[in-house]
Amino acid sequence: MDLQLTGKVALVTGASAGLGRSIARLLAEEGCKLALLARRMNRLEDFAATLPASAEPLLLPEDVTDPTAAERTRDAVLARFGRCDILVNNAGGSRPQPDLGPEEVWQESMELNFHAGRRMAHAIIPAMQANKFGRIVNITGSDEPHIINAANAPNGAVHIWAKALSRQLGRDGITVNSVPPGRLRSEQIDARILPSEAARQEWAAKEVPVGFIGEPDDLGVLVTFLCSPRARYITGQVVHVDGGTHRFSH
Repeated sequence: MDLQLTGKVALVTGASAGLGRSIARLLAEEGCKLALLARRMNRLEDFAATLPASAEPLLLPEDVTDPTAAERTRDAVLARFGRCDILVNNAGGSRPQPDLGPEEVWQESMELNFHAGRRMAHAIIPAMQANKFGRIVNITGSDEPHIINAANAPNGAVHIWAKALSRQLGRDGITVNSVPPGRLRSEQIDARILPSEAARQEWAAKEVPVGFIGEPDDLGVLVTFLCSPRARYITGQVVHVDGGTHRFSH
């Protein structure tokens, strides 16, 4: 299937590693030009060196929690490419707490997992509206509350905000969707949650119906499709990529 992405301009946050890197690579393989945002310039440079020349990567060393980052990013992308067709809000992270959690963790998690992506989208949307085309995909996380996790509330906030945004922007040719990953192989999962192969196999055997922990590309292929013109009738959705791990039916 031709996803009709050749020449589209995609901005991916948290693009230097893990899920963001996989998503950006797959978009490049489909012909997108890329704006890659992450805090670590050396990681961005290493990644950019692996991409096809057609991606024309623009490297943006930014911290998305800086309230001024969204406007700087928008201006840089439009100055280089003249447009921004796709935004993948990938930067974020889980914040499990052993007790109720300190105030600063809750504030930091809401800033990282909700406000940063909201600001980025609000900055980019006028350019999408001008072209009557846009794709916004938010990589979120579970809002199923197993334990106290400061990321659950902003994940839920993104899902509600994105649904409202999808209703407002649909007639502008802009779709807005959210993709919560389960435990996929990533820097965060491997380093902080399931650091050994034995731990990963044990957890998957108990918790994942398909019996294994997914790879970043398992999420990336869905995101790439949602970013394409082919996905024009899919908007306002929350699509889980978790091997069936979550227990609710919607």
